[in-house]
Amino acid sequence: MNTKMTKIEIITRPNKFEELKEELRKIGITGMTVSNVLGCGMQKGYTEYYRGVPVDINLIPKVKVEIVVCEVPVDLVIETAKKILRTGKIGDGKIFVYDVANVVKIRTGEEGRDALQDHE
Repeated sequence: MNTKMTKIEIITRPNKFEELKEELRKIGITGMTVSNVLGCGMQKGYTEYYRGVPVDINLIPKVKVEIVVCEVPVDLVIETAKKILRTGKIGDGKIFVYDVANVVKIRTGEEGRDALQDHE
């Protein structure tokens, strides 16, 4: 069966993660991979002071949330994330969307949609 699978990658502020995780759970997201990452965008970091001397901070702590969906609509995930994460300030983050060719569950050998399901 050829079920369309999509990877959604959300990069945002660490302090928004718990709220995002809870809202994603409410819409049916049962699994995710979360990484602490460093990065900067257009703002090129920010200036901090160390012993009274300005120091440019080029990389800002962020959280990267990776989700692969096939049954939960991609637009619902995106709208939920935007609702929770948008402050209107620089640094709210980005959402990247990718097509997924296949998923293989190592434990069972299941592939595709079946590999995304959590059944025993």
